[in-house]
Amino acid sequence: MDAQLAEEIRLLELNKIEEFGAEAYENVFLYRQKTKRWQDKHLLPRHFHEGQQVLLYNARFRLFPGKLKSQWSGPFQVHEVYPNGAVHIMNLDDEIVFKVND
Repeated sequence: MDAQLAEEIRLLELNKIEEFGAEAYENVFLYRQKTKRWQDKHLLPRHFHEGQQVLLYNARFRLFPGKLKSQWSGPFQVHEVYPNGAVHIMNLDDEIVFKVND
């Protein structure tokens, strides 16, 4: 077997592997864009107003694990609304104000 021929064959195989990887990367990128567009299309815009009562969804509910524990807490009252979608909410019992993102 010729060493030069084996080297050329190996380089061609490496190039094919690199092309395959680049194509797979591009396909993943396109798939992510497509799913993001689909998910964004199905989002409902939420507009809050001062004085409105809301419930707070706790996505990081790891403090008290359990199947029957509710991830919703509240009710809270909207204290202030910012243009970027952030909201100051106030607990009705002890009137503690904290900021949450929309």
